[in-house]
Parts: sequence; C-alpha cells; structure tokens
Amino acid sequence: MVSVVQNVAIDCADAYGLARFWSAVTGRPLHPEDKPGDPEVQVLLPEGPVLYFNQVPEAKTVKNRVHLCLRPETSRDLEVERLLGLGATLVTDRRNPDGSGWAVLADPEGNEFCVLRSESDRAAMTS
Repeated sequence: MVSVVQNVAIDCADAYGLARFWSAVTGRPLHPEDKPGDPEVQVLLPEGPVLYFNQVPEAKTVKNRVHLCLRPETSRDLEVERLLGLGATLVTDRRNPDGSGWAVLADPEGNEFCVLRSESDRAAMTS
C-alpha cells in the first residue's frame, strides 16, 4: 500500500489573493467554486496534486523547508522577469555567467520558490 499526494498546502493570510497569484504563475484556473474571502482556495494543475491555499492567522516567519521549483516553457530569465511583474520578489540570484543555476523568488506573502532553466536553456548549454 502507498499514499497518494492529494495537494501541496500553502499557509497564507489571504487564500484567494495568493491563489490568484499562483494561478497567474501557472496559467491554471482556480477551483470554480472558490471566491474572494474564502479561507481555502485551490489552483487546479493539469496533472498531479492541486495547490491548496489555507488561510491561517500567523504570518510566515522563517525560510520554507519545502518549496516549489518551476521549469518555465520560455527561458528562465524571461520567466523571472514575468514573475517579478506579477508581484514576486527576488530573494537570491543563483544564476551563473555560463547560463547554469536558478533564481530564488518569493510570492507576495514571502513563500520562496525557484525558477530553473527551461528545456531550451538546458539544450543551449549542451550544444
């Protein structure tokens, strides 16, 4: 017997607002029954678990021990710029001059996530 991952839960102050940010990041919709003010909101990913946003009273205080890593369809650098435009902030820039590495960003509530190289970025380094 095994367990199946149902969702990735993210504690937050504004479940609907943060879910809207992640909906824009992933290009995936919110659950059709979710609305502003709901304490629990889901972003429906095409495969695997959903992103589940759970409103909690306490603020984030330390670095995430578990985080999301994104592999963009476009280049890593273009995606970092797009996400910054959506309201993310740059936490740590681990991109290297040779094109390797990643960028650590935070969502509007301070939850860290990484933006990795795209498949085309990776292919360009091997050719």
